Amino acid sequence: MDIPKDHPRYRSLMTRERLADAVEKGLVNPTGLISHGRGEAYDYLMGETTLPPSLEAERAAAAFLLKARNPVVCVNGNAAALDAENLIALADAVPAKVEVNIFHRTEERMELLISYMESKGARNVLGRDPDERIPGLSHARALCTKEGIFDCDVIVVPIEDGDRAQALVGMGKVVISIDLNPLSRTSKSATVSICDEMTRALENISNFVKELRGKDSELDEIIKSYDNKKCRMDLIDCICDTLHKEA
Repeated sequence: MDIPKDHPRYRSLMTRERLADAVEKGLVNPTGLISHGRGEAYDYLMGETTLPPSLEAERAAAAFLLKARNPVVCVNGNAAALDAENLIALADAVPAKVEVNIFHRTEERMELLISYMESKGARNVLGRDPDERIPGLSHARALCTKEGIFDCDVIVVPIEDGDRAQALVGMGKVVISIDLNPLSRTSKSATVSICDEMTRALENISNFVKELRGKDSELDEIIKSYDNKKCRMDLIDCICDTLHKEA
């Protein structure tokens, strides 16, 4: 589709076209389009910008990642289609392992997604040969690798399923979610709930990783003082303020 760059919804429309193309290629399940539309609606409510509470959460995410023993960046179909490059950039910056984990799993789709991530520059992508299961999940997202998701202590989960987020927290992991909906089960369950558009969030976390690297005492203080529930409630207040201003 030929979308003029001066269209007020240019970036949004291009993203939709990219996701539709990813569905045709088998990278994204068609139901992922519904998920994206739901998230985009929340971005409108945020004024399509990174709000201060989101930036606070992104800074905390960087601190947790830098202090992690075995950090993992998890990737599903929507996340890969939306911004594989920044997912890889974050993993490289930390550094963290990358593992593909999807709900609508087939071996063909797993290979498509892993090969796609590798074509964008990711190295040693995990997920092809799962050898563990996440306890408490009966669907395919339970399948994971011991080296990655199962043994990680900190995990980034963009565009997440709420039940898996809850299961990962139940395993004692620090779960960093990227979910535009502050009321989702994922946002309510995560250790660090980032309510922001994925590309903005990934770029901000990567920048904080670079800024905070080696500052151990500051990292400890960020982690100690971070209050996820307050941060999420502040974000909801910001949304309400935006609604009043726009109205």
